[in-house]
Amino acid sequence: MSDALGLGMLFLGGVLAGGINAIAGGGTIITFAMLAGIMPPGPGRLVTANVSSKIGLWPGAAAAAWASRSSREDQPASRPRLLVPGVLGAVIGVALLRWLPSEAFDAVVPWLILLAASLFAAQPHLARLAVAAARRPSDSATSPDRPPGPARMLAASGLQLLVGIYGGYFGAGIGILMLAVLAVLGLGDIHRLNAVKNLLAAAVNGVATAVLVAAGFSGLFQVSWPHVAVLAAGSVAGGIAVARLLPRLPAVAVRRLVAIIGFALAGYYFWREWNG
Repeated sequence: MSDALGLGMLFLGGVLAGGINAIAGGGTIITFAMLAGIMPPGPGRLVTANVSSKIGLWPGAAAAAWASRSSREDQPASRPRLLVPGVLGAVIGVALLRWLPSEAFDAVVPWLILLAASLFAAQPHLARLAVAAARRPSDSATSPDRPPGPARMLAASGLQLLVGIYGGYFGAGIGILMLAVLAVLGLGDIHRLNAVKNLLAAAVNGVATAVLVAAGFSGLFQVSWPHVAVLAAGSVAGGIAVARLLPRLPAVAVRRLVAIIGFALAGYYFWREWNG
């Protein structure tokens, strides 16, 4: 495959991943797999693919958050409080990625991809739980126009901290995890939940990306900057397009395809790990 064709395919992968992340999350599975296949063999190859994928997809996450801003109007003040534990978790996750040996990341990759694919496959069920929680008439604390109670907010903050750690370390399927956290709070219909998720994901991934960019320039991480640039352009196009079309977009087929790709990729890495 020529370099131009490879970059073109990577751009399309960025468009697809940016769109999928705007829908729910899990697009990172695609770009991570593509970059893992491009990177030359050697120690740290998967870490480089992970870091380059995360940096390249953040502009798409930011674009999706901006494009869905109208769905976040008149939100309770409690929602932005989830930014703090999410951002803190992202910093912890990046630190783990830096200080744990690359062999540890290589060993855990199959499990991370399996988790991300499982979450992506379960997203419709999580979405139904979110809608059911939002429509529950007896629970005034979960009204989309009223803040949740202290206990529920504390639980959601703790979960968001864990989501942020996962996002900083790997991140595939982070949007689905955030939807699950928002489902705990029961804040509005699924489109409002998704708009909040886009904002939280952009913030968490933004902090992780800023740390990774600084670490990449300082030599703490290897980053493939040309691939990052191509992914960034594609993810912005996909994130904006899907965020604007989301209320009318049938995502079932895309979700199933990504879940299948994720399970297949996890199976491949398990097979490779077991066969040395």
